[in-house]
Order: sequence, then structure tokens, then C-alpha cells
Amino acid sequence: MDAVVVRRAVIADARAVADVLIGSRRAAGEAIPAAVHMDAEVREWVRTVVVPGREVWLAEDADGRPLGVLVLHGDWVDQLYVEADVTGRGLGSRLIQLAKSRRPDGLQLWTFATNTGAQRFYLRHGFTVVETTDGSGNEEKAPDIRFAWTAP
Repeated sequence: MDAVVVRRAVIADARAVADVLIGSRRAAGEAIPAAVHMDAEVREWVRTVVVPGREVWLAEDADGRPLGVLVLHGDWVDQLYVEADVTGRGLGSRLIQLAKSRRPDGLQLWTFATNTGAQRFYLRHGFTVVETTDGSGNEEKAPDIRFAWTAP
């Protein structure tokens, strides 16, 4: 993953950011509950809310192909997705290290209880479980887990 460039996304990247979010979520299969929003709604949200109002990082290969997205919102990792064909190659780790460097006082995030791969990833990167819910507070109504990381 050495040839991967990670840079701040700009509004012109909104489509690429949305494509990573939609495609990665879809590729996760049953690890992540089905989306409750149509693709067009996600694209609009990314274009009008996420890219202009949050700290968005886009990872691309040497040819400009989008491979991963990190969205920070306050001390929250709001979104962290990597394309399925490049998972397990260190890109997610690179993005979470970037998040830690950008938020050295700590981070928190939610992941679905069914997403055991993400849980292992965050535990490996020093996050701890601080809350579990029945999912009544999220759009998918699926049980979830809040993780937090505090700098050593």
C-alpha cells in the first residue's frame, strides 16, 4: 500500500467518497446491516453534509482510484471504510493512525455488534468497549458497540 496517497477530500471528491462508503458497506455482507438509505440519498448527504462539514480523508492508488475513506467529526470516527479488495493490507491501520494523529486527545466510534472484523481491528488498535446497545438509537435498529481510544 506504499503507492497509496491519503489526502483531504474536497467537494469534487464527494462522488468518490460516497462510492467507497456505499461499495464497502455493500461488500461487507451480513457484517453490516442493510443500508436504510438509497444510494442517491447517501451521495447527496456526502455532497451536502459530510465533505463540506466534516474532516474527510480520501485514500487513492497511484491511478487515482479511491480505496478508502476516513471521516472525523469532533472526536468521533464517523466513517472508516476500505474497499473490499484492499482490506488486510494495512490501509485501515494507516487511516486509524491518521485519525489518532489528528485527535491526540482521544477518539470514539460506533460499530455494529455483527461486525466482528471491525471489532477485532479496533481492539488491535488500542480501542476499548465503553458501551453496548440494543440498536434502538441507530437508524438500522441493529445492536451496536461504542469504542473509545485514549492516548497512552
